[in-house]
Amino acid sequence: MHSGNWWESGSFEVRGRGDPVGVANTNSDQKALKWSLWCIVLGIGVIGLPIIIANTLPSSLKDHPFPPDSYTLALHKANLYHTITMPRNNICHPTYISLATKPGFSRHSKAFFRIPKLSVPSWDNKLPVAMLMLTRFRMFLSPGYPYEDMLQMYHNTTSLTMCSYFQPFNIFNFTKCGLIMLNQGGPQPLQCAANAAFLASLYADYMDAIGVPGFYCSSNYFSLDHLREFATYIYIYIGKNPMKMSYIVGYGKNFPRHVHHRAASIPNNNKYYSCTGRFKWRDTSNPNPHNITGAMVGGPDQFHRFKDAHSCYNTEPTLAGNAGLVAALVSLTKSGGAGGIDKNTMFSAIPPLTPQSPPPPPPPWKP
Repeated sequence: MHSGNWWESGSFEVRGRGDPVGVANTNSDQKALKWSLWCIVLGIGVIGLPIIIANTLPSSLKDHPFPPDSYTLALHKANLYHTITMPRNNICHPTYISLATKPGFSRHSKAFFRIPKLSVPSWDNKLPVAMLMLTRFRMFLSPGYPYEDMLQMYHNTTSLTMCSYFQPFNIFNFTKCGLIMLNQGGPQPLQCAANAAFLASLYADYMDAIGVPGFYCSSNYFSLDHLREFATYIYIYIGKNPMKMSYIVGYGKNFPRHVHHRAASIPNNNKYYSCTGRFKWRDTSNPNPHNITGAMVGGPDQFHRFKDAHSCYNTEPTLAGNAGLVAALVSLTKSGGAGGIDKNTMFSAIPPLTPQSPPPPPPPWKP
C-alpha cells in the first residue's frame, strides 16, 4: 500500500542489468523537471488567483464587509462594559455609563417597554442583568448629574422586574406547586427560574447593603424576605417536587440518568466517534456511562412531568442555567448575601465622574 505521496503515485519500471544507466538517469531528471514546473505553475495559481479575484471585485463589496455574527457583537458589547477608559491625549473617550444612560440606548433595547419576556434573564436576554448592574452602580456610587435620571429609570425598572416575579401580580404563570414558568410553558423552566432567583437574591443583597429594608410594587410593600423566599423556593423545588426527582445530577437517590450531554453519554473506550457517529449514544435508552455530578438539568414541564431521555432537551444541563444556580446558592448562604457584597472594588477602574480639582487659571491677558 502506497504512503499517499504524489511522487509515489506514478508507475514504476524495473530496469535490467543491460539497460544503460545514463538513459535512466536522464529520464528521471526530465520527470523531476516536469513535476517541478507543474508545482511552480500550481503555486502561482494558488497565490495569484485570490489576488486577481479580490482586485476585480466591485468597490461596493470592498467598502462594505460582511457584518459580524451575533457572537462577535456580544463580545464587542462585553468589551465595551469593561473598557471604561480614562482620557487619553486630552480626548475624552465614551464610557459604558455615558452610552448606557443615553435615551436612545434604552429605547433601542426596549428597556422600559414593560415586555414580560424581556424581564426574563436567559441565554438570549441579558437586559435585566444589565439593568441590575446599572442599579448597583447607582446604589453604591450615586454618580448624580448627568447620569441620575436614566439610572433612576433603570433602578425603577429593576424593581418592576422583581415585582413581576411575584405570583399575586399574574405576570407569569405558576404551576400548582408554585414553580414560576418564566419561559411561558416552553422547555427547561429551571434554567430561567434559577437565573431569576439569582437576580432576586442579588437585588435583596444590594438593598440590604445600603440599609433599605424593602421596596414597593405599586402600593404594595415587600420586604427583602419576599425576594429571598422567592429565590429559596426554586432551589427547594429542585429537590422536592411532585416527581420526587432531584434535578441536580448526583444528588439524592432519584436523579436524571439520561442527561442530554455529549461527554456524559459517550463511553470512554479510547475510540474516536465522529459528529454523526455520536448519535447512537444520543438515541440509546441506556443510562449514561458517566455522571456530571452537580449539573442542573432543564427540569419538568408546566404539569410537573419529566421524561428522563437523551432526546428530551429538558435533560440538558445548560451553562446559562447552571451559572444562575451556582451564583444564587452562593448568595443565599450565610457567608454570601449582604455581608459578602463588596460595594467598591468592582468599580475601582471607573475614573472620577467629576473633576478632582478645579482647572488651572487662564494665562495673563495680553492686548
